[in-house]
Order: sequence, then structure tokens, then C-alpha cells
Amino acid sequence: MQLDALIFVDTNILLDLYRIRKSDVSLAYLDRLEDCKDRLIIGSQVEMEFKKNRQKVILETLKTYTSPDWGKLTPPALLADFQPSKMIEKHKKEISTQQKKVKAKVEKILQNPSSNDPVFQKLNRIFKRKSDYNLDRESDDRFRIRRLARKRFSLGYPPRKDADNSFGDAINWEWIIECANQTDKEIIIVTRDTDYGVIHGGKSYLNDWLKKEFQERVSKRRKIILTDKLSFALKAVDEVVTKEMEEAEEQIKAIIASLNESLGLTGFECEN
Repeated sequence: MQLDALIFVDTNILLDLYRIRKSDVSLAYLDRLEDCKDRLIIGSQVEMEFKKNRQKVILETLKTYTSPDWGKLTPPALLADFQPSKMIEKHKKEISTQQKKVKAKVEKILQNPSSNDPVFQKLNRIFKRKSDYNLDRESDDRFRIRRLARKRFSLGYPPRKDADNSFGDAINWEWIIECANQTDKEIIIVTRDTDYGVIHGGKSYLNDWLKKEFQERVSKRRKIILTDKLSFALKAVDEVVTKEMEEAEEQIKAIIASLNESLGLTGFECEN
């Protein structure tokens, strides 16, 4: 399926780019996003949420990155001069040295992302790009969109979490509607946030009220598609997505689903 569509990528999907184990795959997704930058619905709200949560996600990915239990690799004194034992000691020192280099790199990424974090660098270019679909801090529309968002939030309209005290999702939705009305293109929303709808049997279903609202405020004939797969959105607008990229995305979804299950959550509620 190929669509002439605009794409909104939610913050939780952008943060997943730090969770992909292979950096070349993560950067491949970013390259595809840059390729279709003229189709992206973006704004300072998404930028703020990304930069607010970026450091936390990086540190979360390091939780399993710990030193081995060297005590269990210490050979008996009787075999201390045995050549394999000497090789183990040698590699222990080498691993420790390389670990220090990794930790130093992480510190640089946290301290100065503009110079050391390729994900941050590429997304920053997208955030800074002037576009009719970028609601940045210099946009004349930002205050009007905020007023509309504040109103829908106070009325309890979706997208909104039950215990939410901020109206960031409402800002994003109002901007999606605005961008849809600027053009005749279809709309694809990429998110695993259940504020926008539900995920069942591997498929995403847009919230009933949001679907009705889109039909009334934009068009009954235009498509608005909800998906939790960035690969789906990219392929829909004819961007090349490799099998390796799709597999990496499925792995991330499985990790998030497992985390939600352990926390007693449903769907994909663990947003960031």
C-alpha cells in the first residue's frame, strides 16, 4: 500500500531509536525520516518531550551493561601458571579497559549530545527544519493551537491519559488536524501510546472519538491511519525499509510489551 500521506511520529517511537541494539539500524531509520522530512508533522512539543526523556532512556539501556563477576573467573592457585589461566587474566584486563572507554563515550553523549550523539544530531536537524508542518516556537500558530488544546483537555477529550495533568497530546492532535486541513494528504500517526487508540491482535485501531472528530473537522473521505510501526509508515510513503530494520522494531515492541506485562499495564502504556 502506497499513500500520499503526512506522518506524525510520537515521542515514544523516537526514543525507541536508542533501544535498538544495532546503531546502524537505528541510524537507517533516522535516514529514512530525513528522506521524508517534507511529510513529517512535527513541533516543539515533540522536541521537548524527546529532550526531556532522552537521558533517562539512555541510562535505562545501560542497566544490563555491568562488569562480569570476575571472582567466578579466577582459576585455582594450582593452575595460576596454566596458559589458559593467563589468557583469562589478560582478557579480563582488556575487557575492563574497553568498558572504561564505553563509559567515557556515554558520558560524552550525555554531556554534549550535539557533538557525540548521532541520534540527537539527526533529530535536531528535523526539529529545526522550517516547514508548514513544523509547529516550532517561532510559529504564529502556536498560541492558537495551545488554546484549542487546553480547551479539549479541560473537557476530557482524547488523546489524554486518565491521570494526566499536561495537555501535550492535545497539542499534538490539534496540530495534526491543522496540518490535515492545510493539504489533501492522508494522515499516518505512529505511536504506541494508547491515548490515540487500542492495539489488538497486532493491529492498531484509532480511538472512536478521534475518528469521528477527524471526519467532522477534516474529511469523511480522507484516511487517518494509526500504527505502532514506524516501518509501516515509511513503507506507506515509499521509503525503503530493510528486513533487519523491521526485525529490530519487532524486538523493541516485544521488550516494551514484556515490561508492560511485568508492571501490570495493558497495550503499550509505558510511553517513554
